[in-house]
Amino acid sequence: MAHREWHRSERIGWLRAAVLGANDGVISTASLMVGVAATGSTPSAVLTAGLAGLVAGAMSMAAGEYVSVQSQADTERADIARETRELETQPELEHAELAAIYRKRGLDRELAQRVADQLMAKDALAAHVRDELGITETLRARPVQAALASAASFAAGAVIPIVATLATAGRSSTVTIVTTLVSLLALGGLAGYAGGSPVGKGAFRVAFWGALAMALTAGIGRLFGSVPL
Repeated sequence: MAHREWHRSERIGWLRAAVLGANDGVISTASLMVGVAATGSTPSAVLTAGLAGLVAGAMSMAAGEYVSVQSQADTERADIARETRELETQPELEHAELAAIYRKRGLDRELAQRVADQLMAKDALAAHVRDELGITETLRARPVQAALASAASFAAGAVIPIVATLATAGRSSTVTIVTTLVSLLALGGLAGYAGGSPVGKGAFRVAFWGALAMALTAGIGRLFGSVPL
């Protein structure tokens, strides 16, 4: 009886992207707000900086992810177009190439030839795209989807320090810092658990870098807040 097996590798791609985006949102927005607060700015200025950081960061993540994944999509299309031409002009060589791939995976020569025969008879291009180029529907580049997911995850993370600041009407950076660190511990722990690595280790390293970022921006804020420009 067939049964469905769940493997951590099936979710590591989207999980990594989601956690990375949320971490960026939390750390960069919280650090920006803490830095502005350290200059002695008003609560409204701190919140404005946080909102501006949320919008700018989400758009930056979306643009960067779109450009990156679009380049991958362009490469995939070019490779598929080339494979299509080769199947039209030299099908025998393409058949031999596919059979050789299956032999390398452990099939004997006769079975590899039969598998190549059957797959190319059904959909030659699909067989080559999957087994020669390594492009599958699950891993296919989707630029718009990637851009929207990155922007959404960043915004979701950036909302956390903004809400914490709103809760204190912008009068306490301590609440923002503590809330940010707790959120980073949770995100790091979740990523570690889902990925099969130690929860404590994942939580600590994310929180450490977040704390370092806030400390540095707070120091810069205090330095420039005390220097007349």
